[in-house]
Amino acid sequence: MSASLVYLLLRQIPQMLIQLARGDGAKDVELLVLRHQVAVVRRQIYRPELRQQDRFVLAALSRLLPRERWSAFFVTPATLLRWHRQLLARYWTYPHARAGRPPVDPRLRLLILRLARENPTWGHRRIQGEIVRLGHHIAPSTVWKVLHTAGADPAPRRSGSTWTQFLTTQARTILACDFFTIDTVLFKRLYVLFFLELATRRVHVAGVTAHPTSAWVTQQARNLLLDLEDHADGPRRLLRDRDTKFTASFDAVFTAADIDIILTPPRAPRANAHAERWVGSARRECTDRMLILGERHLRAVLTEYVTHYNDHRPHQALNQEPPSPPRLPHDRHEDPKTTGSRRPDQRIHPGRVARTGFTSATGDLARAEPKKLRYRLLHVPARIARTARRTWLRIADGWPWADQIITAFTRLAALPRPLT
Repeated sequence: MSASLVYLLLRQIPQMLIQLARGDGAKDVELLVLRHQVAVVRRQIYRPELRQQDRFVLAALSRLLPRERWSAFFVTPATLLRWHRQLLARYWTYPHARAGRPPVDPRLRLLILRLARENPTWGHRRIQGEIVRLGHHIAPSTVWKVLHTAGADPAPRRSGSTWTQFLTTQARTILACDFFTIDTVLFKRLYVLFFLELATRRVHVAGVTAHPTSAWVTQQARNLLLDLEDHADGPRRLLRDRDTKFTASFDAVFTAADIDIILTPPRAPRANAHAERWVGSARRECTDRMLILGERHLRAVLTEYVTHYNDHRPHQALNQEPPSPPRLPHDRHEDPKTTGSRRPDQRIHPGRVARTGFTSATGDLARAEPKKLRYRLLHVPARIARTARRTWLRIADGWPWADQIITAFTRLAALPRPLT
């Protein structure tokens, strides 16, 4: 801007010299022409746009013209005085340093927040001491200010568990249940009873019926406990609403298994939000996309959808993993010549084996209690792989009881089939 201002002033000086050399008559005629042109421009433009250089020139020329002749300018006298004051302020402005403490280096700020996040038991003085040992000179009050500005809590609060961690820990032992209805093509209403494990998001559809009586609901509860009996970490609490279909006999089944009943507040579906969310997912992804013909059709559809939901569908709460992710194949597998070709419908249920006794086991498994034996069977790092004609049981080499399990299953597979 300074170069353009100097150029504009250099152009005005020769014009002033030319005006001084002219006669008075030519000057008067030129003034009349210029005044008329200014009057025409004023009629067309209400407020002209001026650049900063134009304001400086007009403010400087106003000091050479008497005040009574300032009507020649197309701006008011107050505007000219304001421009002149701005020009003086720019001329007498000296560079000055910013008052107060110097700002904290952004990299040092990130280091303070990282130390506080990775070490929740450290206070601001401990963090300041560690930073000084790294070669940075910073006061404890500056560290406290950085933590306070970032919203970091003091050390005792940062070291405690968060609400997310607390609720996740409590959800590991909670089992939620609820009903939802489906209307068939012929306007027949069917009731679906399901259970949801909050920790793993695994869904169990207990049954489908048109008449959810007390005896039917109680029997479905017994069937669920039989399926969950083989789990190492069973539920300790059952979360349900105050539906009248959940009778006292239904609660007695879970109470006998040392499972506490938690009732949601009246008319508060958000208290059982996980179950309500699964109902919405089942409707949007499955039942709303087809016409249900009857009870048998709905049971087959829900069975297939629940298998997809538990084994394949990703979940945000599980880091985009399904509730029951498939295990990777292992290197070691059984020899089909020694184990025999047992059909898939002849698989041995670990719970039934533990209840009847694993008589084919050898070593310490032969002397194990049923509970310990069932625990070992449920934690076998193995995978069932099926080919066109054979079924393979792949077991990891590093498992300590791999040889004993293979020997036991080989003896069981060699037993004769019962007569039908």
